[in-house]
Amino acid sequence: MSAELKKHIEEVVLLTDEEFAHINSHFKFKHFKKHQYLIQEDEQVKNIYFVIKGLLKATFTDANGKEYIIQFAMENWWISDFQAFYSNVKSIINIICLENVELLSISKENLDKLCNESHKMEHFFRIKNSSGYVALQQRILSLLTTSPKERFEQLSRQYPQLSQRVSKTVIAAYLGISRETLSRLSTKL
Repeated sequence: MSAELKKHIEEVVLLTDEEFAHINSHFKFKHFKKHQYLIQEDEQVKNIYFVIKGLLKATFTDANGKEYIIQFAMENWWISDFQAFYSNVKSIINIICLENVELLSISKENLDKLCNESHKMEHFFRIKNSSGYVALQQRILSLLTTSPKERFEQLSRQYPQLSQRVSKTVIAAYLGISRETLSRLSTKL
């Protein structure tokens, strides 16, 4: 399981076997089944997660009960309620397994310890956090400035395998459109 993490980290920084063994000792392996919650709204969030295998979605439910899909996370992605994790507040999102998943988790305490001990890991997590922020900003701007057709085309280009892994209803919810609109868009392409 740790081979995936090592490969992922080494996309940013090179590690010796000894360095990686030390890093790996800060992570715990977790397995969840399809439909299980990784994180539920209104709970403390003690970990961030690296996805080894599987697919998850992060959702927010408004006061009227409407669910919004904030993000997906698949292999080699990180997921958590980052606000709750970094600010030590209760979660405002749910993270649900869309498939059986295998994850590596790291606690805030271990993350801070690792970053304090290793400039390489501090650099790695800075790069990952920056990339995540940029992706989130792009998603918000896309929702604000592009048509449903453009959002669907962009999602299809970026993540072509996603449509094979989730229903059209889930994709439509992520894009902020109806299932019917998505069906019309997908038949035109």
